[in-house]
Amino acid sequence: MPTRKKIGLIGAGNIGGELARLCANRELGDVYLFDIAAKENFAKGKALDLEQNGSILGYDSNIRGTSNWADLEGADVLIITAGIPRKPGQSRDDLVATNLPIIRDVANNAKKHCPNAFVIVISNPLDAMVYEYMRVTGCPKGKVAGMAGVLDSARFQLFLAREAGVSVKDVRAMVLGGHGDDMVPVLSMTTINGVPATQFIAKDKIQSIIERTRKGGGEIVTLMGTSAYYAPASAAVAMAEAYLLDQKRLLACAAYLDGEYGYKDLFMGVPCIVGGNGVEKIVEIPLTEEEKGMLAKSAASVQGIVDVVKKS
Repeated sequence: MPTRKKIGLIGAGNIGGELARLCANRELGDVYLFDIAAKENFAKGKALDLEQNGSILGYDSNIRGTSNWADLEGADVLIITAGIPRKPGQSRDDLVATNLPIIRDVANNAKKHCPNAFVIVISNPLDAMVYEYMRVTGCPKGKVAGMAGVLDSARFQLFLAREAGVSVKDVRAMVLGGHGDDMVPVLSMTTINGVPATQFIAKDKIQSIIERTRKGGGEIVTLMGTSAYYAPASAAVAMAEAYLLDQKRLLACAAYLDGEYGYKDLFMGVPCIVGGNGVEKIVEIPLTEEEKGMLAKSAASVQGIVDVVKKS
């Protein structure tokens, strides 16, 4: 019996290619880079290039490009990037009409071919897309999550480190809420190796960093003309690795809330323990009144787009 894990990457674009490179380089399993039939040769070419790269870097993961869902049969992990990326001037919510039928098609095929996979959704608008995936598949709430908090927290950590003049390795920060302009950087829990970040950075500077974090994706879209892909891919692979290696990592993920933080029937970024059973636990941390208010505003934004999805 084969012992390697099987990783399906839905979408062979910029993020898909970087996901494949990271998964192969870390030898997390064999990688199937999936895209629509019109892009199958593109996916195969990218996969072949990445396999040849392995001969230089020394990784042995098999990488295959395909447009056939049967090739993903029994996948252990699915990471979904399918859909159009943002363009300058677009919000994540502007993508709902285009990406909703795509996530529904992916969900129906995943339900048939890899019902036991741990699923990580990257497609935007993320919180609504991951909600729709679970609604269509009926999968257990712990087996699907959205990649948002890991990325948003990383952006916050970087900006804090640069302002404080410290190593990014020592910054501990977490961003909660929806993956949009109302996300909630939790300043009360933000430290630099245990020391409150407020001892290093002035309040007005922290506020400007919070605003830059909230618009971090849009800043890159404006500069590049398309969505970020290196950091989003690394964030998703951190989640996949936590699942495949049962690492029990505490990560901010868009998880299904069933009363936690006072919200129900909603996916939103919260601290989660991610291990071999998927999202194993949602950790409820104390928030200041200001942070609770920001989270409520973020939840309302998420609920608004989810309501649109439900009616579509």
